Amino acid sequence: MGAHTQAVSTFEVEGHVARITLNRPQAMNSMNPELRWELSRHFDEVERNDDIWVAVLTGAGDRAFSAGADLKHRAREREADDAQRAHWAKLTSETKSLIERWHFPKPVIARVNGFALGGGLEQALACDIIVAAEHAEFGLPEPRRGLIAGSAGVHRLPRQIGLKPAMGYMLTGRHMTAERAYQLGLVNQVVPLDKLDETVDSWVADILRCAPLAVRATKEAAMRGLDYPLAQAYYTPYDSNRRRESSEDALEGPRAFAEKRTPHWKGK
Repeated sequence: MGAHTQAVSTFEVEGHVARITLNRPQAMNSMNPELRWELSRHFDEVERNDDIWVAVLTGAGDRAFSAGADLKHRAREREADDAQRAHWAKLTSETKSLIERWHFPKPVIARVNGFALGGGLEQALACDIIVAAEHAEFGLPEPRRGLIAGSAGVHRLPRQIGLKPAMGYMLTGRHMTAERAYQLGLVNQVVPLDKLDETVDSWVADILRCAPLAVRATKEAAMRGLDYPLAQAYYTPYDSNRRRESSEDALEGPRAFAEKRTPHWKGK
């Protein structure tokens, strides 16, 4: 197993799975420039490394996935000297959030272990599958702070749960329970905290049973297709599907089925 640990996040890769942990539990895993920068590097590696087939994003501890932007840090920014501001500005300029990777090629599972609020929920909205502990809460409370959910939350939430439910939560800053998030289709599964890891692992295992290039082709076609009318989405060629069609795995799948054996995927 390869592991790389930094001050405010951890990144581990084992068995085609990258596990990324926001590691600021004392601050409810809120997002400051250093954490955003580290997450950007981690997702660069997930995207670059062909040996990584799926990623899991979570927060340290059992209180919060992420409580969003670090508002205490924002307050400190006003008092910082020029050198410190320049450092933060440099980190920001080198950061590309998952939120802005509009067509991230590989599946990402959000393991929501507590509060997912503001920018924390926006991170989860950018993932493909959300598995939540029963005590988790979701919300975009930015208007209560004089802010808006400007990291695509105001756009993704209506698309993912429907306009009226989304407006009800966004215009009030109210939280929703994990169970309500499940009812609205935002969350794929809700389980007790002590079952969270094994449940996430079962989702990971099922994804790994599929050919990785087929998974990526499915994700690209589904997500890009949402931008088009149905017929155009159907007739549009997708790069990842072209790669899948000419891959060894495209031959291995039918061959393994005919031979009544488990396929051996190579990801190429």
